[in-house]
Amino acid sequence: MAKVKIGFVPAHREPFDEEWAVNMKQRVLDALKSLKNKNIDIIHPDTSLTKNGLVRNDEDAEKIINYFKNEDLSGIMIGAMTFGDEISVATVAQSFPDLPILLFSTKEGSFTPEGGRRSDAFCGTLSIGSALYRRKIPFIFLGNVFPEEEKFIRGVEDFARTCRAVKRFLGARIGLVGPRPERFETCAINEFPMIEQFGQRVVQKSLVEIFNAAQSVKDDKKVKEIVEEIKKQAICEIAEESLEKSARLEIALEDFAREKKLSAMAVQCWSAMQEIYGISPCISMGRLTQKGMMTACEVDIHGALTMLVQHAVSLEETVPHFIDWTIQHQSKENVFLAWHCGNAPFSLRAPDSKIYLRSHSILGKSLGEDKSGGVAEFKLKEGEVTLSRIVEYDGQFKMFVTTGKIIPSSDNLRGSWSWVEVKDLDLLYRTLLQEGFTHHASMIHGDFKKPLTDFCQFTGIEAVVL
Repeated sequence: MAKVKIGFVPAHREPFDEEWAVNMKQRVLDALKSLKNKNIDIIHPDTSLTKNGLVRNDEDAEKIINYFKNEDLSGIMIGAMTFGDEISVATVAQSFPDLPILLFSTKEGSFTPEGGRRSDAFCGTLSIGSALYRRKIPFIFLGNVFPEEEKFIRGVEDFARTCRAVKRFLGARIGLVGPRPERFETCAINEFPMIEQFGQRVVQKSLVEIFNAAQSVKDDKKVKEIVEEIKKQAICEIAEESLEKSARLEIALEDFAREKKLSAMAVQCWSAMQEIYGISPCISMGRLTQKGMMTACEVDIHGALTMLVQHAVSLEETVPHFIDWTIQHQSKENVFLAWHCGNAPFSLRAPDSKIYLRSHSILGKSLGEDKSGGVAEFKLKEGEVTLSRIVEYDGQFKMFVTTGKIIPSSDNLRGSWSWVEVKDLDLLYRTLLQEGFTHHASMIHGDFKKPLTDFCQFTGIEAVVL
């Protein structure tokens, strides 16, 4: 599980009620203690750094900037404990231009005996918001809350998920293994916008280099360990040689990822893989994804980026399945088949489904089953899922985000698959087509619509949300 550090700026302005501000800050910290279970740490000034651990002036701002710079922060959370001083807060935010900003105000308590307000926090939050807006610093507003409210705790958790995604996305290195399929223009990309807007890098490796590396693997013990691990989890209907080749390919791809410090990769999975190396790489790709190296099919670089972002918003607690948007269910309304050849990580298996290691259901017919072994076929587990896709046209990126639910099924289908129920399938299909989204997507268990939408705001990506 990833660790996410959020810098907390508790804003205060004199002469508002300082005791109220100190108490409110402590209530915030107490309310967010539960997030430690998700590896989310709140970094804040204590009383040894600033007066009462609050931020109220330029001196406080300078101290907290220096303090935060020594922490590996993923985002900054600004809270108006009272009216709040906008200049000190904006100075802190301006010093961390690449970090997402969350802003919230705290609700008012009872009036003072003479009928005055103790904090007037929302009014001050407007000043803070305008200062950020004036400086063109993007931020999201969580709301006007008491810290104990579920809205606040969930909002900070969602923000941490967004921060993790932004951090993983900016500067990402994506491995490109082999050229895209010649007839798949849908997987073509322009690297320049990725470089210019996000500081990303595409790291190329030829299939020949990967094949040579796989065939040169000397560690027979490691190969056997991988083979035995796979066989313990699945029913094997392919040759032992195909499993060993799959293990060697996994090692070669993992070595490439480690050597080049990759964030994710996209692999040419047909047909040179079958014709020259003699297997389908789906098992290897699913296992790499399971281990945290998101691996997309058919050299889909934007698909790999989508997987990376989804994995990040889950705080690496679960892994996605790289899918095709496919057919509408023959009899059920608003249900479609989320499918791919056999690349799903084993952890996504439905409890009532077995994993079968087989030859490729499509390529086996044209290239031969003896050359296309290496897919893992099973039904995915039920539950809520988020489906996403990043595309780029004319230098403009956009991301499709929607949610659905994997439903029960007694079907016996080829590939790795699930029937997904959505609110309005006709609208989903129509939006995908009219907005230029492609046939690949990333699907992950859980509802991450909010953190993904906020991720788009902080990266300048247009969010297309259903």
